[in-house]
Amino acid sequence: MSVLSEFYEKQAQTILKALKKRQISGGYCPDSKSAVQYVLSLIPEGACVTWGGSESIRQCGLLDALTAAPVKLWDRAKVDPKEMKSFYRQAFCADFYLMSANAITLDGQIVNIDGNGNRVAALSYGPDRVILIVGMNKVAATLDEAIDRAQNLAAPPNAMRLGLETPCTKDGVCHNCFSKQKICNMLHVLQFSRDPERIHVVLVGESLGF
Repeated sequence: MSVLSEFYEKQAQTILKALKKRQISGGYCPDSKSAVQYVLSLIPEGACVTWGGSESIRQCGLLDALTAAPVKLWDRAKVDPKEMKSFYRQAFCADFYLMSANAITLDGQIVNIDGNGNRVAALSYGPDRVILIVGMNKVAATLDEAIDRAQNLAAPPNAMRLGLETPCTKDGVCHNCFSKQKICNMLHVLQFSRDPERIHVVLVGESLGF
């Protein structure tokens, strides 16, 4: 085991203990391969599964694995753009919702920044089960640092990935703009879950997503 791998594992255990106090369950996987198998083990056969926009769940190979799993997929990529608003609402009825986080603090606070609000809405009050796949590159020491990461390290590259014409795609810097294509419209901080079985965080000892 490399020093970095050992560091990630120890740091993850600190975060998992903090999450437990917030009634959020979780687990740690050293790499994407084991993370995919772990997530699949959490989803029973025949369950309805959907997800929010996330590079992390794509990069780790989970989306590919789900296509071969015995589950029912609601795939947003196959939805007519004109029907997307209805699909976002329908997603609340899925058995499992998959997503990532833009940052997670050492004391277990989960930060997301959103354009349409569908991801943070689903996390707040959506499906009965939500699984977050979070690379250890998303860890921040404090809530302020987590918010800074979401605004300055996550939002600009995501805007670039989506081919948007916002100021941050020109110079890689957040301008707190009022662009019509702005994707950092809602800032969400998850601090506690009333249902201890609803939210499960899978920390992965790799760099995933933005």
